[in-house]
Amino acid sequence: MLFTPFTVKNLTLKNRIVMSPMCMYSCADQSGRVNEWHKIHYPTRAVGGVGLIIVEASAVTAQGRISPQDLGIWSDEHVEGLKELTKLVHGQGAHIGIQIAHAGRKAVLDGPIIAPSAIPFNESSKKPEAMSLVQIAETVEAFTAAARRAKEAGFDVIEIHGAHGYLINEFLSPLSNHRDDEYGGDRDRRYRFLREVIDGVKSAWDGPLFVRVSAHDYHPEGLTPEDYVYYAGLMKAQGVDLIDVSSGAVLGGPPKVYPGYQVPFSEAIRSGAGIATGAVGLITEPEQAEEILQNGRADLVLLARELLREPYWPRIAAKQLRVELIPPKQYQRGW
Repeated sequence: MLFTPFTVKNLTLKNRIVMSPMCMYSCADQSGRVNEWHKIHYPTRAVGGVGLIIVEASAVTAQGRISPQDLGIWSDEHVEGLKELTKLVHGQGAHIGIQIAHAGRKAVLDGPIIAPSAIPFNESSKKPEAMSLVQIAETVEAFTAAARRAKEAGFDVIEIHGAHGYLINEFLSPLSNHRDDEYGGDRDRRYRFLREVIDGVKSAWDGPLFVRVSAHDYHPEGLTPEDYVYYAGLMKAQGVDLIDVSSGAVLGGPPKVYPGYQVPFSEAIRSGAGIATGAVGLITEPEQAEEILQNGRADLVLLARELLREPYWPRIAAKQLRVELIPPKQYQRGW
């Protein structure tokens, strides 16, 4: 199944191998613009046979960058470079998406940072400002404008970053959202910000829409996979096409990790909410990826660091799974 097509809305991926978004911290000039590194890094995985490449978290505001070296999509000036990037990847036979993001209280930047509540991420982190209703509305509009720019740049997929303790995740989790207004309190009010972001993005974007979530807070007072089955049902009703299932990072300290440790969360959301999912997290072996798909635990398999180690992982997977993979014609003599 790893090498079978997958169709979502008007898009058909040639296989189910996805490059997970990973920050490259490569904008040395802090402009947020695509540079030569990005133009080499992403198309290389397209040459290697990946079906869908999701570009790293790209900030919807300058204030929302994870680091000063992150890619951005907060300005029309970013569109030209992103357009060149999509053209390069399309030219090598892959599809390309972009993860649009806001770091919230985890932004490591000069100047003020914002979050649902004025609670720092950890003892060494800057204390954020609690967002006003005006700031919330401005940030929703920033996500909407980012979606418009992504469409103009020629992306095939948009993924909203709602995971890893960044702004949307901060609104969802009771560990980081202590608001007592319409954006905090019970889980429906904590969902309101994401609801508005999704509606805003969909007003500017009619293509496939993914949302990455952290399906477990790993804390007795935090969110669990059962909460995310509920949230995934809400997202499905709003027109989200796929949930990219990660976990953790709303608080400091990693969970205990092992190969495929997040796959059960993907399986729970897929079966519980009746929505397509992507599995991610220490998936490295072709047989492992195939098992996830064959047993209905996810619809797509996202690889992260494994594709940093081996850009041509699909070739290795095809060989191990005894699938005939058509190489780029320039590489036929070698593959």
